Amino acid sequence: MLIGYVRVSTAEQNAARQEVLMQELGAEKVFVDKASGKNVNRPQLNEMLAFARQGDTIVVESISRFARNTKDLLELMEKLTAKGVGFISKKEAIDTGTPTGKFMLTVFAAVAELEREYILQRQREGIAVAKQAGKYKGRKPIDRAGLQPVLEEYHKGLLTATQAMRKMGVSRSTFYRLLAAG
Repeated sequence: MLIGYVRVSTAEQNAARQEVLMQELGAEKVFVDKASGKNVNRPQLNEMLAFARQGDTIVVESISRFARNTKDLLELMEKLTAKGVGFISKKEAIDTGTPTGKFMLTVFAAVAELEREYILQRQREGIAVAKQAGKYKGRKPIDRAGLQPVLEEYHKGLLTATQAMRKMGVSRSTFYRLLAAG
């Protein structure tokens, strides 16, 4: 069975382009994660790994959709190999059904990890330059005093969590962190 795996980094991003590719490739089942690739703790990835059987092949749009660092990629590949499951990355034209494909997979994983590190380094350097120029101040602090009345309305049941988040102008994670802090 050809099994597709699709990943976008956030719930707001659209996975349609990758899903169309999976359809074009003839994937019989597709698993879609809307989560960061920084680690392998992704619900659909884990479900796919449990679902895959000997003789199946996992297909991805690119290696970066499957794993973000060499260590994670090699560990995932070890799991697939132990189950007798193949792996294809369309963008890099890698098929682990061949010795060359296995070698190229390792090389591409190392290059992808290096590229990601370069991006993060350039980002840090850009932020440092912007800070020196006074153009980057970081995230604005939360006005906790102004949030208290909204939290009280939420606790009284006058607002839903979503309404309170909108009224406060904070994300879901920030809202629940504020609730936990009291």
